[in-house]
Amino acid sequence: MNYVNKFVNYFSKISPLSDEESKGIAESMQTKKYKKGDFLLKESQKSSSTYFILEGCIREYILTDGDEKTTNFFTEDQWAISLNNFTPENASQHNWICMEDTTVVIGDEQKAQALFKRFPRFETISRNIMEAAFAKQREALSSYYVDSPEQRYLKLIKSRPGLIQRIPQYHLASYIGVKPESLSRIRKRIATELD
Repeated sequence: MNYVNKFVNYFSKISPLSDEESKGIAESMQTKKYKKGDFLLKESQKSSSTYFILEGCIREYILTDGDEKTTNFFTEDQWAISLNNFTPENASQHNWICMEDTTVVIGDEQKAQALFKRFPRFETISRNIMEAAFAKQREALSSYYVDSPEQRYLKLIKSRPGLIQRIPQYHLASYIGVKPESLSRIRKRIATELD
């Protein structure tokens, strides 16, 4: 499937599109390829762009006393949206780095407004996408307060099983809030319970 079809299909799953609407989305698409190790966003940088991942994986992390603390992963058919995007005067508090060669659609406010003007219902669709993305981020954040690292790992296996194979263990450990050796113990314990 080519990237244009993939992006248009994403929207058509949310709400059926007319040919004209599909064409409008395709025409507004701005894709960009990044290499593994490239940054899309750095801490203290100001950006109002959003990114729809067509292919690849982005890791979000913050720096705490010089240590990287992984806070999220964005993969295919997900939006990387920063909460800071909506207050442009605020600089980013996190970093987005490509874990793999990654291709994204870059969303910007100007193009979005042009689409909303042409197709007013896209504004509602866009708001629903943003709300869903933020709800997932809030859910992940609240998991840190209420779930044990093992529970967070089990949730990750259940909700995003393919991610486990794509991410180095030390990043997964950072994401669930433990050291790599603790993650090894958690994995062994889970494997033993499944036997």
